[in-house]
Amino acid sequence: MSQTVFIVDDDAAIRDALSQLLETASLPVESHADGSAFLAAYGDRPGCLLLDIAMPGMSGLEVQAALSARGLAIPVVFLTGHGDIPLAVRALQAGAVDFLEKPVQGAMLLERVRRALRLDQEWRETQGRTQAIQQHYARLSSREREVMTHAVSGLTCKEIAQKLGISPRTVEVHRTHVMHKMGASNLAELVSMAACCTP
Repeated sequence: MSQTVFIVDDDAAIRDALSQLLETASLPVESHADGSAFLAAYGDRPGCLLLDIAMPGMSGLEVQAALSARGLAIPVVFLTGHGDIPLAVRALQAGAVDFLEKPVQGAMLLERVRRALRLDQEWRETQGRTQAIQQHYARLSSREREVMTHAVSGLTCKEIAQKLGISPRTVEVHRTHVMHKMGASNLAELVSMAACCTP
């Protein structure tokens, strides 16, 4: 799915200027006059969000908080007409990737937008990998999960066998099944995968 640059600003002239700039750079754009309209239309689509701070109704920070409450991660670039350091700190602490003052130079804005779009792509790829690992983990039997937990904590097959009251050979069979089902080629890969799983 292609990425979209979402613009949320109550000033129609600014929305139009930003849209023209981004479209000139061949970036798909969708603009909204307020946070509620954006939240109603967004869903969870790839892209980034150019978000005004001070707007009637929902402020930019409230829109950011609403996205977070819904578990939606989209890189947010805040735009503000009046640079306010405490406001910038709050926005960045809440997960914004950038904070720019209006008027912003076109070249700088395009650079920051492209960076935000790269971040979005990286986040979504990581999320996809994590979901795949969790799906593989869900297919393990309860015994295979036990063996995996002990294996990634550094125990040998013999030590796992003693803990579980089974033979080392049986542990080896389970461990082979775990490696195959998880798609891990070595123990180091399995250890990194384990961090994504909920035992």
